[in-house]
Amino acid sequence: MLDILFGKKKKQTQEVIVAPLTGTVRTMEEVPDPVFSQKMMGDGVAIEPSEGQVVSPVEGEIISLFPTKHAIGIRSKMGVEILIHIGLETVSMNGEGFESHVKEGDKVKAGDKLITFDLELVKEKAASTITPVVITNGDLVQSMEKGTQTSVDKGQSELLKVEVRS
Repeated sequence: MLDILFGKKKKQTQEVIVAPLTGTVRTMEEVPDPVFSQKMMGDGVAIEPSEGQVVSPVEGEIISLFPTKHAIGIRSKMGVEILIHIGLETVSMNGEGFESHVKEGDKVKAGDKLITFDLELVKEKAASTITPVVITNGDLVQSMEKGTQTSVDKGQSELLKVEVRS
């Protein structure tokens, strides 16, 4: 109550991460790659995409875009760093079938188009289309709640709620 009287706003500590792709949600343990399934890069979830478009899961900044456009890193306004890795072994496609709509340093809002990709080509040339969505700076995370939906819509469905350490 005193905070309200003296104009102090309580610092928000929860970050909502929306689905960056439309598709079926999978656990990290279901990703057929030990780097992701054993959470070496961090924790999160994976999505089996039903279409070839990736949107921003948060408001933030693009902090990394791989030259092959198969993976992108975003830092949210609250500092949560999210890696979206489209498919498995897609780096070997050397960018074929991937188109970026942003560059490093760009500011984005949740739902902004980041990357489009040829889903059929990825199915044909990569090990899997499963797309890990990983929080890479887990030391900042106090707790993470995973959504209960099995199907998600890009830019709409809540994927994760992250409580950030204050």
